[in-house]
Amino acid sequence: MPHSATLQEKQRREEHQQRAYEIQLAGGMQGAARWTVYGTIACALGHYSYPPFARQTLGLKAFLVSSATIFGLVVGADNHLLKYETHLREAENEIRRQARSELAMQGIIASETEIRKWREANKDKLEAQAQAAAARATSS
Repeated sequence: MPHSATLQEKQRREEHQQRAYEIQLAGGMQGAARWTVYGTIACALGHYSYPPFARQTLGLKAFLVSSATIFGLVVGADNHLLKYETHLREAENEIRRQARSELAMQGIIASETEIRKWREANKDKLEAQAQAAAARATSS
């Protein structure tokens, strides 16, 4: 029995990793697009309002825009991933809190093994909570 629980835990972690990758990819693309626009606008404003900047090469201006794009990619991906991880952590902490509470009411010490058993016994209820948490993470 513990071996199958370990496989299920591994599968759950792999699902979370895949979802985190998808969220990070989407966040990175959004951030890159946003900061590309910001960088382009900043270069256009600099070109038309500051003559020394207007004399700079196209290569330098492209470098500035691509730097803004890379900045947006990294920051956007990181922000989205951090939000997702925060929601996951909150959901996991809530599950563990429920398990400790219910196990304590039964007079059982809440070890990792007992929490895993409790999680198996309450699988349906926990899946509904996980779906609700994922929906909140996606919508925010």
